[in-house]
Amino acid sequence: MRLRTLRFVAGAIFLLTLRGSSLYGQQPGEMATRLQAESTKTPSSEISSKSDTQPEMSPSETGKPKNDVTPTTSANSPTAGGAKPTPAPAKQHKLGPLNVSVNWRVRTEAWDWFQPRTGQNAYAFEHSLLRIGVGQKSEAFEWFLEGAADAIVDLPPSAVQPGRLGQLGLGGSYFAGNGNQRNNVNGFLKQAYIGFSLPAKAKLRMGRFTFLDGAEVQPKDKTLATLVNTRVAQRLIGDFGFSAVQRSFDGAQLGFNAGNNNITFFGGRPTRGVYQSDGMGELNVDIFYGAFTHSFNSKRNAGSLRVFGVGYVDERAVLKTDNRTVAARTADTFHIRIGTYGADYAHVFHTDHAGQFNFLLWGALQSGGWGVLTQRAGAFVGEAGWQPKIRVINPWFSAGYSFGSGDSNPNDNTHNSFFQLLPTPRGYDRFPFYNMMNNEDFYGSAVFRLPRSFAIRSELHALRLANAQDLWFGGGGAFQPKTFGYTGRASGGARSLANVWDVSLDVPLRYGFSITTYYARAWGKSVIASIYPGGPNAQFGYVETNFRF
Repeated sequence: MRLRTLRFVAGAIFLLTLRGSSLYGQQPGEMATRLQAESTKTPSSEISSKSDTQPEMSPSETGKPKNDVTPTTSANSPTAGGAKPTPAPAKQHKLGPLNVSVNWRVRTEAWDWFQPRTGQNAYAFEHSLLRIGVGQKSEAFEWFLEGAADAIVDLPPSAVQPGRLGQLGLGGSYFAGNGNQRNNVNGFLKQAYIGFSLPAKAKLRMGRFTFLDGAEVQPKDKTLATLVNTRVAQRLIGDFGFSAVQRSFDGAQLGFNAGNNNITFFGGRPTRGVYQSDGMGELNVDIFYGAFTHSFNSKRNAGSLRVFGVGYVDERAVLKTDNRTVAARTADTFHIRIGTYGADYAHVFHTDHAGQFNFLLWGALQSGGWGVLTQRAGAFVGEAGWQPKIRVINPWFSAGYSFGSGDSNPNDNTHNSFFQLLPTPRGYDRFPFYNMMNNEDFYGSAVFRLPRSFAIRSELHALRLANAQDLWFGGGGAFQPKTFGYTGRASGGARSLANVWDVSLDVPLRYGFSITTYYARAWGKSVIASIYPGGPNAQFGYVETNFRF
């Protein structure tokens, strides 16, 4: 990283430390780390947590659906998702008869993107998101209103370049998403919903709220809850909690509970936001979701099975991102209509002396129409972990493989690139320059849960494209009427993308404050070297403070 950027990050850390970390929260990977950090310190049947990017969870002891409506839910609430879970407040704050919540996150990001021959690849910028909510809740009825104010400042003016160079990190994404303005401030309605209890243990929510796929049920086992919330949820639908503005949905959610079974239906439209400071309007994109979840819990085993289906319809008049020529994509004015069908299973084994073992499987197939093309794609994830009984550091080691299909022929009538819909991608790619689309990821992680709830997480990723004839994709879905939401760069006929190492530290403080620091380095391979001949390596780091009331 350039000296100027290093000085900026060091100065930011120093100033935030002096101020006692005056802000709020955690993000996908890091907070997930926090959740994991606590997952073995107490009996497996205990857990209570919420997420600023991972699903906000109700106490696990209740087995309550995670996407259950609660006035105190954060921007990621009805269950969580996006990036990382934050601890739930110790008590409900009241203002007369009203429940009141305040969430304030401030982050300084420093980027040293892969080196182009022209453009600004090394820079730093800042953003803030303040959310204030009020509501009431009873057994039969509840309502919640949450307003948000965001600020995105000091954006780099030359971090967007033509052709394959594209946006040189998220600074370029925010700059392009806000009309090439360096400083942006806005306010909008983040959540506004009502909820009803219905017969047959059903609940209905209507209005504007956040929704995270895979977060329908809160497992009673603490380790299993962490696994589901941080490694399953939000792969296809999320609030993109790591982004400066995030997203919500205008729609309705209906859930039924019967013992260890849950059925959830959801339909809605995503709001604007994410990289755009104005998060008020909605997009001409429809998404429909249905899932059946079965959970079980015994003395030594706990598991969660979900079978789901998602319908996605994008009727915006935007240029699609795929491996066809510009002329072919421009001529294709048909809409995207995709069905995604899949299942996942997560399991935890508890032993007397060897610690805890876990594994998960996640898979999905897609069919439908990608404009004039036929959609045929799929994705798969397999992961296993071990938590040995080592006091003080309480480690959790994991290894896994993720695959999202790519397209091998840009000239046929079939689109084989897996399409990730509207996810919160950062929980699965903490250095956000890739996602699950046309991607193979061999990864390992280590989490250390230290005294005083400090949590350290480090990951290694070996990345390559699933198909050399397809694109290197990035992004997390639609966020503007005239922007597709995913970027793509031609691979140059290569597959090897990059190796990535990162580390994060989550530090809880007093009075609702917490601080997160993160650093990542990527060693670019043949795909990146062909696009950025000035230097194929990159670095990314940030310091974030959160306040939750």
